[in-house]
Amino acid sequence: MEEKKKMRQKVKQLLTTLTDKEKQEYSEAIAEKLYGLSVWKKAKCIAITISRGNEVHTLPIIEKAWSEGKKICVPKCDPDKKTMVFREIHSFAQLESVYFGLLEPMEDVTKEVAAAEIDLMIVPGIVFSRDGYRIGYGGGYYDRYLQQFTRPAISLAYSVQIVERVPAEPHDIPVQMIITNDEVIVCDE
Repeated sequence: MEEKKKMRQKVKQLLTTLTDKEKQEYSEAIAEKLYGLSVWKKAKCIAITISRGNEVHTLPIIEKAWSEGKKICVPKCDPDKKTMVFREIHSFAQLESVYFGLLEPMEDVTKEVAAAEIDLMIVPGIVFSRDGYRIGYGGGYYDRYLQQFTRPAISLAYSVQIVERVPAEPHDIPVQMIITNDEVIVCDE
């Protein structure tokens, strides 16, 4: 969709205007809000991506989860089939750089985690609307995965990533909550 492409580019551009210090401070504020939520406190197994570039920093969130005895699983994508699975990691040493510089779990040292075992899914994206719809990186991996995922799905975003409306398509699956540096948005469809 052309409109989605333009929105993705605009927000990507906005993200480049944030300083490293701002990204650090905002990421810390987002993480603190996350830790205060009952959905975090109750979760025993959390699915999350390894952040890079201008994304909300997830490495400290992963370390916090480990320190609280939570299981962490990260996505492993199959670009040929356009599918993904989640694999549990116990350390960052179990990650390898794959296509586009993404860090993914090494299959020989990690085990797959079934969707039913995941208590909380932290869904990445570039653009978010208050009703929970998002524009991701264009692969559709999360929309496909979320179709069979029934537990809480939330997103972490800087305030500049929130827009009034995201053009939603029938296959798009909204998240239930978006945590920004300024607020916790409870999405109502």
